[in-house]
Amino acid sequence: MIYYTLNNLLGQVVGAIFRWHGILLDTPEPWQLGFQDAASPVMEEVIFLHDQIMFIFPIIITAVLWLIVRALTTKHYHKYLYEGTLIEIIWTLIPAAILVFIAFPSLKLLYLMDEVIDPALTIKAIGHQWYWSYEYSDYGSDTIEFDSYMIPHQLNNGDLRLLEVDNRIIVPIQTQVRVLVTAADVLHSFAVPSLSVKIDAVPGRLNQTSFFIKRPGVFYGQCSEICGANHSFMPIVIEAVSLDKYIHWVANWSVSRS
Repeated sequence: MIYYTLNNLLGQVVGAIFRWHGILLDTPEPWQLGFQDAASPVMEEVIFLHDQIMFIFPIIITAVLWLIVRALTTKHYHKYLYEGTLIEIIWTLIPAAILVFIAFPSLKLLYLMDEVIDPALTIKAIGHQWYWSYEYSDYGSDTIEFDSYMIPHQLNNGDLRLLEVDNRIIVPIQTQVRVLVTAADVLHSFAVPSLSVKIDAVPGRLNQTSFFIKRPGVFYGQCSEICGANHSFMPIVIEAVSLDKYIHWVANWSVSRS
């Protein structure tokens, strides 16, 4: 108990220091046991469901262990007890109630993760061995297309090894973004933990997901489907900026390509 209290206190102190410096845990950390900081409403719901289940789990374990210990250590037995209707009702209804308590938020979350509501921006992500291609096709003839490769060497200060790319996905905050995902060769998977995004990229098939980023930041992900020798070298980087900065980025891209 003391360990978890101190660990929680240390986590709060470190988190407060990071936030004071404007840093959020949007990247994987060494020996990380918890989630990355949520940047979307769906990820917040995922963390809430996890915490709810982890609250119930120790109670169940404690109750079961107590019953086992009592059964093994008691010296009194009902030799002629052949049935117990009350106890059978109890051990049927209580687990059923617990499962219902977990199932309803789970079903709600599954619905939220699959629902795509009036996207203001659509991005197509195409998985290759071993890089990603992206298309912004909402701008008529001025379609934005680029490839995104991992930067293996010559990292700048603060860059993350094996997670940085030469071209990031730029999206505006407070905007519903739809991502159409497919693959050009083998199975891949588009995954960004901070946004609770993970969807398979299947050749010949177009899958879709969406996210709504609440705050500016840089969010890192990777291909999460083993796709060959360089599977580990397919990072995904999403940079969320204000709407003004996003419009400026689109305008600069159009000018640079004209």
